[in-house]
Amino acid sequence: MTLFEQIAAAVLLVVLTLCIQCAGVAALIHWLRTVAMKDIRKLPIANATVLVMQTTLAIVILQGLVIFMWAGCYRWLCFSSWNTAFYFSGSTYSTVGYGDVVLPAKWHLLGALESMMGVLMCGISVSLLFAVITRLIETEAAASGS
Repeated sequence: MTLFEQIAAAVLLVVLTLCIQCAGVAALIHWLRTVAMKDIRKLPIANATVLVMQTTLAIVILQGLVIFMWAGCYRWLCFSSWNTAFYFSGSTYSTVGYGDVVLPAKWHLLGALESMMGVLMCGISVSLLFAVITRLIETEAAASGS
């Protein structure tokens, strides 16, 4: 495996991660603006709870897609089973990294890169969830006159 092939795989994975994440976050923002945020000032607490749960579930699914994409690469390049590839990808993306499954030496860079991307993409996702909750709290405080 040449250095060029390793760099090409890394660049491709980063670009695909950014595409999936940005498209997913953009779709969530569009949904929140058009469906959920129209009457947010009048949103009952039960509906606000459902909104936060739906947003969180969408974020979990989005992160799962990215993990699955990385797992596909690991399955193709490094591991003989999907179970091992998905396990490694999930533990690496979440930065848990148990160390019980490791990449072949020539692909170690991908593990570190996936961890870095996981931190960044989870940060973007959490900031979206934070914005939704902040909007709900601000609206609640404004409605009560605080």
